[in-house]
Amino acid sequence: MVQTSATLITPPQYPIATPQGTTKIPSLFGTSIAAFQYASKLNIRWKLLMLMCSIALAAAYAGSVTVAMVSNNFMKPAFFIILTVVFIYTCTKKDFGLAIGKSVTEKKKIPGALSWHCSWVFMMALLDPAPDVFLILFFIGILGFDFLIASAHAKLVNVATNIGSIIFFSRSGRILYHYPCPWLSVILQVLSLGGSTLAILKGNRFIRVFFLLVITATIIRFGYDIFVKK
Repeated sequence: MVQTSATLITPPQYPIATPQGTTKIPSLFGTSIAAFQYASKLNIRWKLLMLMCSIALAAAYAGSVTVAMVSNNFMKPAFFIILTVVFIYTCTKKDFGLAIGKSVTEKKKIPGALSWHCSWVFMMALLDPAPDVFLILFFIGILGFDFLIASAHAKLVNVATNIGSIIFFSRSGRILYHYPCPWLSVILQVLSLGGSTLAILKGNRFIRVFFLLVITATIIRFGYDIFVKK
C-alpha cells in the first residue's frame, strides 16, 4: 500500500497501470523473502496452496489486463465500505483469527473456497493496495486459519500474484525498470524478513493488532481518494 501510493505520487505523468506494474518486481523480492521465512518455520498446506497459487497467477494476470484498460476509481467506494465492515467485525469478534477453526474438508468446502479465491485475487489485481488484507481475511473467514497461518499462506499466494502481474506488465511495457526497482527491492527484502520473523515470534495477537492497523491505514487512504482528492 505504501509503495504503490508513493509511486503514484512520484511519476504522475504515467497512467495508473505503469506505477502498479513498476512496484510488482520489488514486491516479488520482498514477498518471496517473507514467504520463504514462513515456509521454513510453519506447517503449510502445500497441496491446497499449490492449487491456489496456480489460480492466483492466472487471476492476477487477468486483473492486470483489466486495470490496464479501465480506471479502478469506481471500485474504491466499494472497497472502502468492505474494509470498514471488516474492521468493525474484527474489533467486535475478539476471537477472530486467534485460533484455527473447524477443519476444512477438501470435498465439502474447497471448491467453493477456490471460486472465492479466484474472484478475490482478480479484484486485488484491479485495486493494488493491501492485497495481504484480503488474502488473510479469505484464509481466516473461509478456510478457518488463524492469523499466523493465514499470513504465511497469504505471502506464498502473493508470490504467484506478483508473478502473474509481472508477466503481463513486462510484456506490455508498463514497468519502469530504472525507477524504483534496485533500491526498493533491497528495502522490501529487509523489511519483509524482519516482519515475518517478528510475526512468527509474537504470534496471532500481535498480527491481529497489525492487521487492524493496516486496514485502518487502507481505509484512510481510500477515504482520502474518495472524499478529499479530486
